[in-house]
Amino acid sequence: MLQSTNSRPLITHDNPKSPISEAYRTLRTNIQFSAIDEELRVLMVTSAGPGEGKSTTITNLAVVYAQSDKKVVLIDADLRKPTMHHTFNCTNRWGITSVLSGQAKLPEVVRTTDIPNLSIITSGPIPPNPSEMLASKRMIATLEELKEQFDIILIDTPPALAVTDAQIVASKCDGVVLVMDSGKVKREMALKAKANLEYVKARILGVVLNNMDRKNAESYYYYYYGTKE
Repeated sequence: MLQSTNSRPLITHDNPKSPISEAYRTLRTNIQFSAIDEELRVLMVTSAGPGEGKSTTITNLAVVYAQSDKKVVLIDADLRKPTMHHTFNCTNRWGITSVLSGQAKLPEVVRTTDIPNLSIITSGPIPPNPSEMLASKRMIATLEELKEQFDIILIDTPPALAVTDAQIVASKCDGVVLVMDSGKVKREMALKAKANLEYVKARILGVVLNNMDRKNAESYYYYYYGTKE
C-alpha cells in the first residue's frame, strides 16, 4: 500500500469534512451533471501555466471519486515534470512510459494506494519524446484496457501553454477541466489555453479557479461551466 506524503497533502482524505473537501465534492458533482446523456469516464486536468494547482486538484478529485465507490485510476501523464510519485511516496522507476515503450505490461505499473478504490500509474522514466508517446496507438490501447478495469480514469498533463502534450491527451478524453490561479494567470493566457484545447476539439467541461479569496477557505476553489468568449 502506498502512503501519501506531506509534499502535496490530500485534504479530501486527511480532512474529508473540511470546506475545501466539500468544494472538491461539488466539483465532482458538477462534472457528473455536465453530461446528462452520456458517461464521462476519461477526464483530463490541466492548467494554462505551471504552479496553478492542477496536480493538487486532480489528486483530490481522484480521492472524492474513489470515496463515491467508483473504481478510479489516476495517471501521471506529465512526462516532463512528474510529481505523483512524490505525492504517494513511491518509486518512479516504472510507470506509463514503461508501458508505452513496451518495457512493461499495464498490470505491472498499476499500483493500489491506502485510499480504497484508488489506484495510480506514475509517469515512469522521463522519455526523450513525450509528445510522440502520448500520441501513439499504444496510448489509445492502454486507455481502452483501463476502461475495462476502472470506472473513472483521471489524467494529469503538463500545462496547456507549455507543450503540445495536453492537446494530444485532450483529444483522447471525454472531458477536460482547466485549473487557473485567479491571482496569477493573465486573461490572455487563459484564453490561449482554452483556444489550444478547442483547436483539437477537446470538450472543456469547466474551470476551477484557485485562490479566489485567500482569506476565506470556503472560497478556495470555485467551479463554473465553460463560458463563451
